[in-house]
Amino acid sequence: MIPPKPAPRPDRVTLWRYLRLFRDDILSAQPARLYRAWMAEFRTPFFRSYLCNDPALVDLVLKGRPMDFPKSGRIREGLKPLLGDSVFITNGETWARQRRIIDPAFEGGRLREAFAAMWAAGQAAVARIDVKTGPQPVEIEEEMSHVAADVIFRTLFSIPIEDTTASAVFSEFRAHQRAAPVVNLGALMPLPGWVPRFHRRETRATAGRIRALIAGLTEGRAAEIAAGTAPDDLATKIMTTPDPETGARFSTREMVDQVAIFFLAGHETSASALGWSIYLLSLFPDWQDRVAAEAAQALPDGADFAVLGRLKLARAVFREAMRLYPPVPMFVREARTAETFRGRALIPGAQVVISPWHLHRHERLWDNPDGFDPGRWETENGRACQRQAYIPFSAGPRVCPGAGFAMAEGPLILALLLRAFRFEPAEGPPVVPVAQLTVRSRDGIRLRITPRDATSSDVIGMKQI
Repeated sequence: MIPPKPAPRPDRVTLWRYLRLFRDDILSAQPARLYRAWMAEFRTPFFRSYLCNDPALVDLVLKGRPMDFPKSGRIREGLKPLLGDSVFITNGETWARQRRIIDPAFEGGRLREAFAAMWAAGQAAVARIDVKTGPQPVEIEEEMSHVAADVIFRTLFSIPIEDTTASAVFSEFRAHQRAAPVVNLGALMPLPGWVPRFHRRETRATAGRIRALIAGLTEGRAAEIAAGTAPDDLATKIMTTPDPETGARFSTREMVDQVAIFFLAGHETSASALGWSIYLLSLFPDWQDRVAAEAAQALPDGADFAVLGRLKLARAVFREAMRLYPPVPMFVREARTAETFRGRALIPGAQVVISPWHLHRHERLWDNPDGFDPGRWETENGRACQRQAYIPFSAGPRVCPGAGFAMAEGPLILALLLRAFRFEPAEGPPVVPVAQLTVRSRDGIRLRITPRDATSSDVIGMKQI
């Protein structure tokens, strides 16, 4: 069985047709040849774009000379209403200053400290889903969004998703996803700064409400810090960390920008990866039972950080899900100077696209590139590709600072859910991957969920090994 993959467009289409396809879904707007090409060039009247699948070029752009290939200004066009000037879309000294303040919050023992929040959110998810088991299908992407948002709020602000403000942010974010197009007009056409970007009214409204709610949380935390009563969580750590070069800390507005991207990156990407992980396991019950047996054996009754080292199968499944369905399917950089890639001349301002979606399925690199095989990570090919062609969190200086958190959260939540439940495909619309803010199913993922018998033969057999 081959997991679902969007049908590619014909190799040649009109510019107008391409722009319409691109606006609706970035993935199905691309031709099939990109799964074999080392590099491809796209020309429009407004810009030239070069997609790079050659691992050497990917390494050059992301690691070797990242400052010569900053994030494209086109990326910020659709994200500006929500993210402001967050670290995700800034460049140069602004970005460097932000990373100097943010990175210490994710270093050292912070993962161990955040583990309790992940465990609590996972247990809460088990309790929520338990009342939905039975013959009626459950929309699993919604459930994974819920638990991922819970992890973020517990980790950032030490509050559960049931908190009034946290719940309101979560609700508004779902509305923002529905209102925000994948690509803004300004990302497709070079517009001067003074030209309005014509964001939809609902896009601006939901972004404004989210930012106002986050501002309230940030101002409240600033007051707690001043009073000496603030909990020792990520928000406190970031807000009290000075820039080691200037001594300045984030202002409230700057902190709102950063919390917005933490919520988007830490919640939306984790939800995407978890949703696809569970969906894939529903298609491959043998792997599902193996993960459930591992979880039954490895998970303690209470939170124990050491469990992360025992969830090898859950980690392999989570890693494979992000290979097949990378939450962020494409990264767009911009060449600052004239370049020559594989014999092709790039002019300054050319768009350089690094596509985890195509790199992770590249037919010249991976064995069985479209197949689901968590065991591949133990093979010679899998280990080699993990080093040179696997970048779900990007790479180099702009690698996601929360990558380690995600690789702890994902397998842990997956193990807690698989220990408790069995997931099976349910009738409904076909599952078709599309690129929204992250890679999601066009019409959701509906699964039938039943309680897993803790005394079933597969679990007992695992315990006796």
